[in-house]
Amino acid sequence: MNFTEAIANGFRNYGNASGRSARSEYWYWSLFVISTSILAAIVDLLVFPMWDIGPVGLVLGLVTLLPDVAVSIRRLHDIDRSGWWLLIIFTLVGIIPLIIWACTKGTAGPNRFGEDPLAASGPVGLSRA
Repeated sequence: MNFTEAIANGFRNYGNASGRSARSEYWYWSLFVISTSILAAIVDLLVFPMWDIGPVGLVLGLVTLLPDVAVSIRRLHDIDRSGWWLLIIFTLVGIIPLIIWACTKGTAGPNRFGEDPLAASGPVGLSRA
């Protein structure tokens, strides 16, 4: 999955936490959210310098919140973990296993959350993204 496909898929499945997301989809989505957040912060600093909370960043955060959660849950599904594991982010130390799991290769073939998102893409024998 390329960058534009990942963004489109993130917004298209914004409320869909079922199924699986490949590493490429997750990391391209994360790159999109981080880069647009940086741009929004710059715009907020330049256009709204006296505001404590920049409106551009606030709107962006609200627009990307549900898709971000859904992509993260689907990424956990790809490594055969329940989406409830996402809640460990609130322990702050839980960020470490979530990053490790986001980097972990997904389950080859189908698992209890659905078909392998990369099974039908590309020629046989290529490594997973």
